[in-house]
Amino acid sequence: MEGPAFVPAYNRPKKPGIWMNFDNTVSIYHVVGPDDSFEEAAQALFQLLREAQERFPDWPRLLFLDIVGHEGDRAGFDDDFFEFQQEFLFSTLAPFVTALDTPLTGPLLNPAPQRNDLPDRLVIRTPGTN
Repeated sequence: MEGPAFVPAYNRPKKPGIWMNFDNTVSIYHVVGPDDSFEEAAQALFQLLREAQERFPDWPRLLFLDIVGHEGDRAGFDDDFFEFQQEFLFSTLAPFVTALDTPLTGPLLNPAPQRNDLPDRLVIRTPGTN
């Protein structure tokens, strides 16, 4: 029989990077800048996840994201960074964290156990490419 689900403390770091927490969780904090593209932001977050797994193998990871710029009509974001938060994070990176906190969603707990089998690299395919 499984015990109650682990609910991490949401300790948003004061500055970007990877931070070990008192409760044996790892906070990953990234700020997407106004000049960052979708792919640059995706690759940066993926590299932070890989580094966190290498430095703190299998520890529960909490992903914090802020987005500067990229304003638009889709819940306050341009199309790319609405999709980044709504689709890309949930389908691609969320399985590799215990919880995440984005400007669009606020704090969310992953209902499934965190996966620790991160792939070696992230490949982003855009429509019309193979």
